[in-house]
Amino acid sequence: MPDAAMVQQMFARVADRYDRANKVLSLGTDRRWRNAVAAVAGLSAGERVLDVCAGTGDLTLALARRGAAAVGADFCAPMLVHARRKGAAVDAASRPRAWLAADALALPFDDASFDLATVAFGIRNVADPVAGLREMARVVRPGGRVVVLEFCKPRVPLLRTIYFCYFRHVLPRLGRWITSDKGGAYSYLPASVMGFPEREAFLDLMRQAGLVQPRARYLSLGIAAVYRAERTTG
Repeated sequence: MPDAAMVQQMFARVADRYDRANKVLSLGTDRRWRNAVAAVAGLSAGERVLDVCAGTGDLTLALARRGAAAVGADFCAPMLVHARRKGAAVDAASRPRAWLAADALALPFDDASFDLATVAFGIRNVADPVAGLREMARVVRPGGRVVVLEFCKPRVPLLRTIYFCYFRHVLPRLGRWITSDKGGAYSYLPASVMGFPEREAFLDLMRQAGLVQPRARYLSLGIAAVYRAERTTG
């Protein structure tokens, strides 16, 4: 399990150049992946959405642009500085309702406060992913949805070989160069992806958290996945 203080400090160090690194390292696919989250979630205008581990706010903003009453939460304050700045720059009608510093394991909301809870590339950084999913389930209404965007490893042999080479050798060096980070953030990233449950194993984590009907949609030939499950109505 990742150490929470280490993760918090790591993201604080790279916050100023995090967006630039994301765009380069994902080869521009990060925007398409965020759009897939809204599609898989079945988002409707006016729905109350909590985006956990929001970082610099790209998913929160994407959901708000689609008409959601979106709230972005992250436990790394320097990341939220950039999220608030980006939110202030968009049209008021497309602006998230709030940004707040909050731990994914202890969300400061009442039960059933939201219709949807999302997390993009953040659940593997939570010290206890099942507890994080359980907390997301708690704050959505009965029948509400929990949607997770995460990396996974492609199964096509040639693509898998290229992917592993990129993740293990190219990405750490490129990430360090873009962000000037010497603390190992972009060595941690591929290691955290390689060791994290994916596909059916992640769906099982959702079941362990008490969520029902878990399923997945795979993106970019299996490089990423959008997982969706619901809070039980019983």
